[in-house]
Amino acid sequence: GLRAPGAGELVAELTGLGAEVTVAACDASDREALRDLLAAVPVGHPLTAVVHTAGVLDDGVVSALSPERLDAVLRPKVDAVTHLHELTQDADLSAFVMFSSIAGTFGSAGQANYSAANAFLDGFAEYRRAMGLPGTSLAWGPWAPGAGMTSELSESDLLRMARGGVHPLTAEQGLALLDSTALDGGAGPDRGTALPMSLDVQALRGQAESIPPLLRHLIRTPVRRTAEAGTAGVGQAELEQRLAALPLADREQLMLELVCAQAATVLGHYSAQDIEPDQPFKELGFDSLTAVELRNRLNAATKLRLPATSVFDYPTPIVLVRYLLEEITLPEAPGTAPLLLELDRLEAALDAAELGDEEYSKITSRLQQLTSRWQEQRKHTDAPDVLDADDGELESVETADELFDLIDKELGMS
Repeated sequence: GLRAPGAGELVAELTGLGAEVTVAACDASDREALRDLLAAVPVGHPLTAVVHTAGVLDDGVVSALSPERLDAVLRPKVDAVTHLHELTQDADLSAFVMFSSIAGTFGSAGQANYSAANAFLDGFAEYRRAMGLPGTSLAWGPWAPGAGMTSELSESDLLRMARGGVHPLTAEQGLALLDSTALDGGAGPDRGTALPMSLDVQALRGQAESIPPLLRHLIRTPVRRTAEAGTAGVGQAELEQRLAALPLADREQLMLELVCAQAATVLGHYSAQDIEPDQPFKELGFDSLTAVELRNRLNAATKLRLPATSVFDYPTPIVLVRYLLEEITLPEAPGTAPLLLELDRLEAALDAAELGDEEYSKITSRLQQLTSRWQEQRKHTDAPDVLDADDGELESVETADELFDLIDKELGMS
């Protein structure tokens, strides 16, 4: 009632504009109390519209929910709206507007109870309209911190939403959308639900396969996995191939880079270097919501089905990495794969090297020695020579690029 923050100021403002205002405190989920309140509406000024904005949060992953936590969140939405519907069916209402949330449409990590409550409102709007009654459910995106239920949002919460392509609405934007969607019939004549929200389409393009299916038509490009820096954007097939070609110690390092990169992204850090491999996830700042997001990202990268509690079951990045390596089934690597991978690394190192004449001569001599040694080993087998030392080609090699071209040619790779 009038003890609500800002209620007195609002009454004064509306009265100054010429309105007669009554503020009443009532638990709308209490049917009898709500019936008494509605009965008190003056006959000379009958009820013409209902706008229901109530909501309660009690966030947690599904396994942490209890009947009490479900009741606390569903009661102000499900019970209250049902009572309002039943007690106003005979009133000549021009609008019956319910404040819902995009959590009911797209789902929201750690908000199973809140998502269910809002999904009910969206369905109830259609139910009323099927009865020939007005009904509009506004599935709001988040509002700016300090506005209503978003007052407790942390910086990491805002970063997580921004990565998902959703920006908070200012109070001015929210009120303008209320006018256009609810009061001006913006939800459309044939549907009772609208989604007033601020979308960052560019950020959505960067998400590729993780874009919610309901938003993919906004992107207008084929959905594909994007390649981010380091191992953060490695595709699952590529990840398996790279792991299969590596010795065990290097596999652990590759997966550690992946896990740390994803953890840094979830926590809003600039670099994976901010994540210590032996530091517990809880100390790094993970809570139930960020843990679920990290789990989802790792599932997408590895195609595993990790439990939501993975971050806490395997409490440090290095422990989680070792678990992931146990769970990933790697393809059989060809016998030449590790050697070819090492050659790729050597080639990259040579391409990046800036050498003087003396260093260049030393490296070239060493490469020629390795090639000759490789030939000699091959000669001791029954297989034909890979390189013919008498054909004069090896002696004509002058650069590293020419040497690699010769190796590729003899191995049938070009």
